[in-house]
Amino acid sequence: MKAIASDPALIALAARFIGDRPIPFRATLFEKSAASNWLVAWHQDTALPLVRRVDNSAWGPWSVKGGVLHALAPMSTLAKVIALRIHLDDSTEDNGPLRVLPGTHRGGVLTHDEIQRLASKVAPIACTALAGGDVAMRPLVVHASSKSRGDQPRRVLHIEYAASVHLGSGLELAVG
Repeated sequence: MKAIASDPALIALAARFIGDRPIPFRATLFEKSAASNWLVAWHQDTALPLVRRVDNSAWGPWSVKGGVLHALAPMSTLAKVIALRIHLDDSTEDNGPLRVLPGTHRGGVLTHDEIQRLASKVAPIACTALAGGDVAMRPLVVHASSKSRGDQPRRVLHIEYAASVHLGSGLELAVG
């Protein structure tokens, strides 16, 4: 995945959102199929992987996921992150695509209740794409996905890029 994440075309695309020299720091392969099908409730992506714990009131709570230290990050840091979702299969209305509540990334880090209120007011947009297509996503956009309603698989490589691994005050992204 490292070679894909470092592809010059993807780096250039990420740079359009977060500036010169984006650094890929995390990649996740999502695969929905008839055998592996799940629902994801409305949420924001607010936790970042970090090298070490630092006493900073803007960060936390802290946790360990898969052996990697994570903390909830402030809006100012999350604004310097972009995720590129590379579609390995066609993403259709029927195979559980990413759905977003447009513009919600501008509202900062939201509480669960605020997210639920927005989900009841804002019309969601399904982010469908053909195989080989990509979708850029801010971590603070409120998003979800439904279960697939068919047999067509949906695989997406979700690659996160940051403007820098150095986040200030001794905080450093864990790049993996």
